[in-house]
Amino acid sequence: MGTEKTTTRTEKTACILCSRNCGLTVSLEDGQFIRMRGDEDHPGSKGYLCQKAARLDHYQNHADRLQHPLKRLPDGSFVQVSWEEALTEIAARLLAIRTEHGGDAFAFVGGGGQGNHLGGAYSRQLLAAMQSRYAYNALGQEKTGDFWANGRLFGSQTCHTTEDVEHADYVLFIGCNPYQSHGIPNARDTLRDLKKDPQRTMVVIDPRRSETAKQADLHLQLKPGTDAFLLAALLAIIVREGLHDRAFLAERCTGFERVEKELLAIPVEDYVQRADVPLADVERMARGFATARRACVRIDLGIQHTLHTTLNGYLEKLLYLITGNFGRQGGNNLHTHLLPLLGNTDERKVRKGRPLQRTAHHRMHPIAGIYPPNILPDEILHPGENRVRAVVVDSANPLLTYADTAAYERAFQSLELLVVVDVVMTETARLAHYVLPAASQFEKWEATGFNLEFPENFFHLRHPLFKPLGESLPEPEIYTRLLEKMGAIPPRFPLLSLIARLELNASAYLAYTGALAATLAGHKAWIPYAASILYRTLGQTLADGAAAAAPLLPLAIQYATQHYAAVKRAGHSGNRLTLGSGLFDAILTGRSGIVLSRHEFVDTWFLVKNRDRRVHLAIPEMLEQLRALKTERLPGADYPFVLMAGERRSYNANQIFRDPGWRKVDQDGVMRIHPDDAKGLGLSSGARAICQSARGEIEVVIEVDDTVRHGMVTLPHGYGMRYQDSLPLGPPINRLTSGEHCDPFSKTPFHKYVPVRLLSSAPGC
Repeated sequence: MGTEKTTTRTEKTACILCSRNCGLTVSLEDGQFIRMRGDEDHPGSKGYLCQKAARLDHYQNHADRLQHPLKRLPDGSFVQVSWEEALTEIAARLLAIRTEHGGDAFAFVGGGGQGNHLGGAYSRQLLAAMQSRYAYNALGQEKTGDFWANGRLFGSQTCHTTEDVEHADYVLFIGCNPYQSHGIPNARDTLRDLKKDPQRTMVVIDPRRSETAKQADLHLQLKPGTDAFLLAALLAIIVREGLHDRAFLAERCTGFERVEKELLAIPVEDYVQRADVPLADVERMARGFATARRACVRIDLGIQHTLHTTLNGYLEKLLYLITGNFGRQGGNNLHTHLLPLLGNTDERKVRKGRPLQRTAHHRMHPIAGIYPPNILPDEILHPGENRVRAVVVDSANPLLTYADTAAYERAFQSLELLVVVDVVMTETARLAHYVLPAASQFEKWEATGFNLEFPENFFHLRHPLFKPLGESLPEPEIYTRLLEKMGAIPPRFPLLSLIARLELNASAYLAYTGALAATLAGHKAWIPYAASILYRTLGQTLADGAAAAAPLLPLAIQYATQHYAAVKRAGHSGNRLTLGSGLFDAILTGRSGIVLSRHEFVDTWFLVKNRDRRVHLAIPEMLEQLRALKTERLPGADYPFVLMAGERRSYNANQIFRDPGWRKVDQDGVMRIHPDDAKGLGLSSGARAICQSARGEIEVVIEVDDTVRHGMVTLPHGYGMRYQDSLPLGPPINRLTSGEHCDPFSKTPFHKYVPVRLLSSAPGC
């Protein structure tokens, strides 16, 4: 017998492990990744690649991949069922809950996992079908404080800032470690260039001497939880010394006088002492940033997951705003979006005579269209009729990644219906009534919405590299079938489908878009389900099975209409009627991604949504919080250590990897502790200890490390998963966190400030 010939092929795709989504050139063989290289043709990453992407096969091929729909039996075991049976039963139970208890009884969690956002256009349609607005996802526990502040400053929560690190003379990194977390273009190359250039300055504010901090010209190693004090002091020094940009403030901003009054009242020396950093270094940094020709600020979860979440976001924005480093090269800027990841849900607004929907228990309003996940267990468990009874979880694992695992376990076990759509059998899926297998990110057409660049903005539509495993389906097919079962949309649209087929011989999709508009005008109840209608009609005519990409057509048309000159500047052809369709075609065929638009920096001011096109600096709620700092005392006196939960390391990537073989190093997810603290507890590297918080306790493996401050400890995220029904591998950090320990405005949990104590052995031993 002869041996079967092995075929190796090369394809273009993108990494899914962080927001940068760098381009990849991959070699494939027998359904596996054989080799990964940076794609030199990618307009954003230009061949750059970090070490994490080299082991993507551990995501694509491992033992815990789901292949068939599953239904949980009364005894807790699962049985394989058909898609028809699963979707029919799920639809019936959802409709029954809606009929009996109303739309408020339903919540949707997740929707579009990491680098996997195209499916979110389809999954969120389920909220409309259930007549609910309760959307919870990871952004709601990470970024909503930032979104809220943006809304107040720039006029809409859809306004989002980015930083031009590559052209800045002075770069300030606050609470982030781009060397490991990336988030900036070609992170390690960019950091190297910063370090090598004597005309440029890099400053890091971080309680840990991170890999980025080690390369910095100045590192302010502040005490955990004191970011607001340090930022307030920096701003006060700038204003005291008259280093703010008066011309910029007069021309582009309002409300500076109120802000200035509060900043001049800041007790600088006291706040710097609270942060426990040298006053001379703070003054040096304030003067350097304010007088630099071009300066920018980059932040991340380090200040968004700690005390004063929303206030921190406000103060860091004031740094570049009052110094005039906004709307210019080398500064911070707003940017455009193709995929609408964010909405504008200002709690002060009234729509159709009604205020925004608030949750029943916490009375929490949405921010940017989403709710914070750490309140969801209470919304499920609180007594009374008006509680959440059914939840669909998509591409998320709340039992592992959201605050307070024990609360989520209790809440999800009490639900009348829990459905999980995912690639693997997660900890959350084990509690579900139905588990629906989704195709992996490399088995379907996909894209990321994390296109945060300015003045150039990129987009990369990834095509499938492999066939879906087993009976798994892409999310567009799953949710479209479910909507059909629920009667939200009919299974066929004959006229639209006919026009879509004829459009192949026409141009610019004009006939189809006109017919679609007429159809939706005549059936307004179908408008929320436009994505699935496009998928079932236009999608079936797109080459290479690219049906999932059909909703990008109206988005491309809208984008080209709003940013016509910038899209033309990027080299796309067409007139006012056809430019959007040309952009859509370019997206479909651009295997290495495309440049969507090339803006000019003056465009920043057209992206400001305030009617006067100015930045409104004075936010009363934030100024009140700023005043309150004077009398504030840090929490957690009964616990001698502050845990920074969720440190970025070389081999962790949220909860996307279950196969522990992916990790070349740090298999245990060690707890890092200062040598003096370890000595005081009688601990050494490799020792096991019990870490206790007010919420719970876990066992950890110790690593003595002098990069952390005295009195703090760190643990990485992305651990605590069960692989092949094993015990949890590494620290399940959210057994320590609490949903109640959170920001008063955004409800963002304080993952970077968890008061804990350490015991050298388990109690009773």
